[in-house]
Amino acid sequence: MPMEWMSVKRVLVSGWKNFARGGAVSAATILIMTVTLSIIGSLIFLSALLTFTLDSIKDKVDVSVYFVTTASEQDILAVKDKLEKLPQVTKVSYTSAEEALTAFRERHANDQLTLQALDEIGGNPLDASLSVKAKDPSEYEGIVSFLEASPTLSAGGVSLIDRINYAQNKEVIDRLSVAIRATREAGFAIVIIFAIASILIAFATVRLAIYTSKEEIGVMRLVGASNAYVQGPFIITGIITGVISAALVLLIFIPLAWYAGIKTAGWFGGFNLAAYYSSHFALIFIILMGSGIVLGAVASVFAIRKYLKV
Repeated sequence: MPMEWMSVKRVLVSGWKNFARGGAVSAATILIMTVTLSIIGSLIFLSALLTFTLDSIKDKVDVSVYFVTTASEQDILAVKDKLEKLPQVTKVSYTSAEEALTAFRERHANDQLTLQALDEIGGNPLDASLSVKAKDPSEYEGIVSFLEASPTLSAGGVSLIDRINYAQNKEVIDRLSVAIRATREAGFAIVIIFAIASILIAFATVRLAIYTSKEEIGVMRLVGASNAYVQGPFIITGIITGVISAALVLLIFIPLAWYAGIKTAGWFGGFNLAAYYSSHFALIFIILMGSGIVLGAVASVFAIRKYLKV
């Protein structure tokens, strides 16, 4: 056990010495790794921004169900209860005919002609309605089918529903569904591309650092050192490089997120990059630090394999 600990200690010390004496090569590796991790971090922020934007758009899309004037509030609330039990529905809001009329008058407070025409009609020409929001825009069609097919929506043989505005919103809903799907697919593809590019860049820079120690590696192999013992210090060096790079990126993002937060809050409907960075710092820390460690270690393993053959 003491011998094993001594070996581990030697590997750790050798790894740190390799990093310290690397000089310009270590600095260049950190620079490249920092750029790589900055790209990964930027993708996290971009993903959060796209998710926020799409959620904001989804929140504004709904299907309104208008009821005949003879429908009682009890019957409408019974329909509301059935809709709320559907797994694809997130929220159902009820607007009475009186509330619809009040809202209409407020919207047209400066349009005297419209208000005058409304007064001449007499009574309340507006219908009570339900506003239905689905978990995903693609599920609105199923909700409408339920409303049109369910026999419980009729009272005394007369349909309670006057009209559903799904047909008018269908084009917008379909476009949103396509946009969400395309964004998710594009985001996944971008992450994969940059992940591969990051590994290749890290591999090239770490390999350059290892190249400067090729004679030392050769001597170690000739005296019978195991592959694990030879690889160990360089893997530690790669991990140190990844940790320092991740720490630099996390520090750099603090002023950048603060400055960008002032701008993005106005540009993107309330999304504040600084607030997001602060509230999700632990997650971003784990992702960047984990990415730095994995990139440094994996790149070192692949870069040194060439020199393990005597």
